[in-house]
Amino acid sequence: MSRKVPCTSTIGGRSSRGRQPKSFVPGGATPSTGTAWICAGATAGTTRADASAAAPSAATARALPGVLMPASVPCCAMATPPLPDPRVTRDVSRRLVGTAGILGMTLSGALVLAAAGLETTPVIFVLAVMLAIAPVPLLAAGVLWLDRYEPEPRRMLVFTFAWGATVACFVALVLNTIGQAVVGSSLGAEAGEIYGGSISAPVVEETAKAAAIWVIVRRRRTELDGVLDGIVYAAMVGLGFAATENVLYYGRGAVEEGLVGALATFVVRGVMSPFAHPVFTAATGIGFGLAARSRSGFVRRVAPVLGLLVAIGLHSLWNTSASTGAFFGVYLLFMVPIFFGILLVARLDRRRERKAIERHLPAYVQAGWLPAGAVGELASLPARRRARKRAKAQGGRRARRAVADQQLIATELAFLRDRRERGLTDDAWQAHEATLLEQLRAATAGPAAPGDLSGTP
Repeated sequence: MSRKVPCTSTIGGRSSRGRQPKSFVPGGATPSTGTAWICAGATAGTTRADASAAAPSAATARALPGVLMPASVPCCAMATPPLPDPRVTRDVSRRLVGTAGILGMTLSGALVLAAAGLETTPVIFVLAVMLAIAPVPLLAAGVLWLDRYEPEPRRMLVFTFAWGATVACFVALVLNTIGQAVVGSSLGAEAGEIYGGSISAPVVEETAKAAAIWVIVRRRRTELDGVLDGIVYAAMVGLGFAATENVLYYGRGAVEEGLVGALATFVVRGVMSPFAHPVFTAATGIGFGLAARSRSGFVRRVAPVLGLLVAIGLHSLWNTSASTGAFFGVYLLFMVPIFFGILLVARLDRRRERKAIERHLPAYVQAGWLPAGAVGELASLPARRRARKRAKAQGGRRARRAVADQQLIATELAFLRDRRERGLTDDAWQAHEATLLEQLRAATAGPAAPGDLSGTP
């Protein structure tokens, strides 16, 4: 979801995703009464009336089982004034919890960085931070590139990255240090190092990172509805964890061997294996994704646990190889193939998303919500990209956002129908659908730059 903004529609309550295009206009027209859809055939001189002539009429659109007709969703201007919302108290509580969470993450991150700074000089600390941050934008862009049909909310991506960089690192630093000290004092320093690297670190760190995904499932259930979503969130929390952890390692390398030591550590951790932590935690994300797609209570309980166990095992193998001289063997024989295997899993799940669009959006075309030809255009990533590019060229950023909103809302409708077909929705799914349809009407009724979904003139 490339851009999320709060929805103020009163139709069917608030969407569980809480999104709405920037061009929301209360009282937006139905598709059959003047809506301008940025679709095939729209050109620079197209008016709303012209566009509506190409859109299916509500009077002639064939009624489909379970699909709301355009006229059946009232405009916001016709809605009665809302009564005081009893959810206001809960919203205030959520804001307080959110504020407390931000403060907690900030404090956790500050303590970890302070610990790293105490081991080095100010100059070395700044160098370590720069080396740790340098590859993050490129790595994050690579992760987000995987999820293009329904990009995850920016706030959730920031949350997972920040959790990994702060809370997970703080928990790992405290528990790993205490555990290694206890074992070392009882069984010797060598046993303490083995315990810390091969047992404590994998268990504590992967569990702490998995907690971020668990929070999303508990608090924002609809934001994780497949394996690809699980991989993306897991990779982001892993990138955050690795960024902060690398500050510690690069600083220690510089203290022990100077600039050469810092750069050597950077080559191993930042160049050869920047996706180590994301790969470990991706196993947990896949487990949560499989659980989200299953109606079996057993699978929903067991899949995340099995994913976490796999993540712990991979992490332990990686750490053990580094301390036993088998690093390059494990790197080439295990980690590289697993990395490409995860990419293959992500690609297959993205194909599933495309098929869901092709399967479920025709109902909205026949009901008059989408123009003819929209399904093929929405199912094609290159066509979606061309549409946004063309809209920006002809109408600027606002037009590009309008097209992106239309693409996003239509995709969410397809995914909602897919979850409904699989029996994964609750009784509020129709209210959610009505809200999405009202958002779609608002996005297509507002001022829109000329362009089309396919990007062709």
